[in-house]
Amino acid sequence: MKTVSSLADHSQGGPEHGGHEHHGHDGPPPLDLPPREVLDSAGELLRALAAPVRIAIVLQLRESSRCVHELVDSLEVPQPLVSQHLRILKSAGVVAGERSGREVYYRLVDHHLCDIVLAAVDHSAEDRA
Repeated sequence: MKTVSSLADHSQGGPEHGGHEHHGHDGPPPLDLPPREVLDSAGELLRALAAPVRIAIVLQLRESSRCVHELVDSLEVPQPLVSQHLRILKSAGVVAGERSGREVYYRLVDHHLCDIVLAAVDHSAEDRA
């Protein structure tokens, strides 16, 4: 598997150097990529979002904070599974938990993350139509 840095190293030259032959296409110049650390972080974020239950949790949290039992009831999955997925989302910085008495209420850290999930859901729904 090629890494971003190995792709950048081979982007020049012909096929013998791992690059691409120029076929006379006058397209836009290649975009500059963000630093590797940013790409790694984005990959970790997308991996954290890459489970149906975690997508559903993000969708549930887009309007307001919810406690675990509310998520269990709305998602109809066992509490240990919801807690496990919340831990993954929390460690990725997607959600944060705030204790209120005996309950922990979870909220989205950044609503841009919900935009990513909604775009994926909308795209998937379009494919089914």
